[in-house]
Amino acid sequence: MAVRRLRGAVVDASTLLGKELAEELNDSTAAVWDLTLLDGAEVGGQITSAGEEVLVIKTVSADAFEGIDVVFFAGQAATAREFWKAAHAAGASIVDLTGALEGMPGVLLRSAWSETAERPDLATIAVVASHPMSAVLALIETRLRPLGLKRLVATVLLPASELGSAGVDELQQQAVGLLTFKPLQKDVYDAQVAFNLLTALGGAAELDLEKTRSTIVRQTVALGAGVDLLALQLVQAPVFHGYTASVFAEMASGVDETDVRKVLLGGILKAAEDVAPSNESAAGGGEVLVSLRKSDGGFWLWMAADNLGLLAKNAAGCAQELASLRPPGPVN
Repeated sequence: MAVRRLRGAVVDASTLLGKELAEELNDSTAAVWDLTLLDGAEVGGQITSAGEEVLVIKTVSADAFEGIDVVFFAGQAATAREFWKAAHAAGASIVDLTGALEGMPGVLLRSAWSETAERPDLATIAVVASHPMSAVLALIETRLRPLGLKRLVATVLLPASELGSAGVDELQQQAVGLLTFKPLQKDVYDAQVAFNLLTALGGAAELDLEKTRSTIVRQTVALGAGVDLLALQLVQAPVFHGYTASVFAEMASGVDETDVRKVLLGGILKAAEDVAPSNESAAGGGEVLVSLRKSDGGFWLWMAADNLGLLAKNAAGCAQELASLRPPGPVN
């Protein structure tokens, strides 16, 4: 069967996530993507690459979506809110990686790996690609529930790249400042992140950890067949890239480790037996590396994943689901 050719537009293509998404689509084996990269006027005209393909970033505008099959919003929530109607009017399917469109009529929260959640149909205007940790925790929940899962208790460590280049740059500048006894830049986090672990950031920070925690819990419930089994703590970690997470799965008595491994692992959840999962070992991949240890009352999971790679892979999978609903050829 021939691989389908699709026309995609990545909005905010110069961001870390935009670049990661373009690479993911370029490497796709499920479809051949003809990509258009879009961004603000200050970036328009810059040359970038997706894999071995050299592309020019164009300025995003309301008329930039004609002839596009799938539009990906991969940067600012405000940009998604400004241009999604133009993308929809042009006949494009929409994948929102910013979360800006969540809760709107005709918009579906989706994880490409969900085994229980609602799938898009012809009435779906847009899909919001869920937070990567929501997708992972919901997958764990739905797989372990038949074995008698009682509760998941998770501590997730967030990297600086959760806030894109600005977060990475400020962490780097703070680390250098502390080592050279210079004043710390706190424009992004409103707190010292370098060499520090935080469960709350400053009041002027660009990221609200409690709001993010609530979003992950809400989306996990939505993707996990509506069963709220999750207790979650978020920690801002002084690392540039990659999620790590400690998860305790409280189980019914008598559950065998072999059965847990058989049910839990597979797909994006990959066993890491020889070396404990880490930010480094997970870098550049779209899988979640998992080590498992039996304990009193359940099992401990230590996990690591590439945060940008995981979200890009989820978005690409969501796009494939939407594209499968579209007739071949141009939409009139």
